[in-house]
Amino acid sequence: MKKILLLLSWALLPSILFAQKTNYSIYETKTGKTITVEELVKNIKNVDVLVFGEEHNDSTGHQLEAQIYEKMLQDYPGTALSMEMFCTDVQPVINEYLLDLISEKNFIKETRAWNNYTDYQTLIELAKTNKTDIVGANAATRYSNAVSMSGLQKLAEFPAASRAFLPPLPIDTATGRYHEKFIETLGGHDMGSMKIYQTQNLWDATMGWSIAKYAKLYPKKKILHLNGRFHSDEHIGVITQIKKYAPKLTVANISCFSAATMDDQDKKKYAELGDYVIITNTPAAN
Repeated sequence: MKKILLLLSWALLPSILFAQKTNYSIYETKTGKTITVEELVKNIKNVDVLVFGEEHNDSTGHQLEAQIYEKMLQDYPGTALSMEMFCTDVQPVINEYLLDLISEKNFIKETRAWNNYTDYQTLIELAKTNKTDIVGANAATRYSNAVSMSGLQKLAEFPAASRAFLPPLPIDTATGRYHEKFIETLGGHDMGSMKIYQTQNLWDATMGWSIAKYAKLYPKKKILHLNGRFHSDEHIGVITQIKKYAPKLTVANISCFSAATMDDQDKKKYAELGDYVIITNTPAAN
């Protein structure tokens, strides 16, 4: 009985929080309208993958992720959850937890869950309760560290069993606007930053490949993918990689971040970020 009550509390948490206070605004960039969560979910009827670009420390953003996912599960049963926060090599552990074969304690430890796991706990329990899938989409830290130290070419030296957790090699290094944005963020360009940039490409490619691979196995399922918004703002990064691995998938993205206001001038500035821009009142640090 205690477990059932706990699951119910997780499922109801987003609704309870947002009933108390609406501290966000959803802007649909195509129409220029401010819309509701219900309208957003209705509008993605013909979208295969919805990418939610978050700021990892935005509590309101995390609550909205859960609310959007809950609504997607209602309108599009079986919607899968894909997450930057879990890696491809722990997929068996994720599956075991969703089947209720292992404890949450083991799940957290053996998936190497992020320190802010509780921010995503509601989403995970929604997937578990609704008996749908979670995709561990990212590359494990040992692979990204190897790239940061030695570049993308280092991945070719890993054994075949290891490369099974990675997208097909070689991995492209994205150029153009994505590279420009990275350099702008980093504040300069040198050989060290190029290796870090290649690590960013590894993450994007692995997430895009993971999503494409799942979509191929389950073509009738929608996917909600969560990542830091740098990975998907301006429809590049992960979205470019999804299109590379699965050109026929339709993808929409959300850019969610904290800002004091969103006036008409802001709307014009933010319009290039995504199909939907969500402004929250949570102070952001990243």
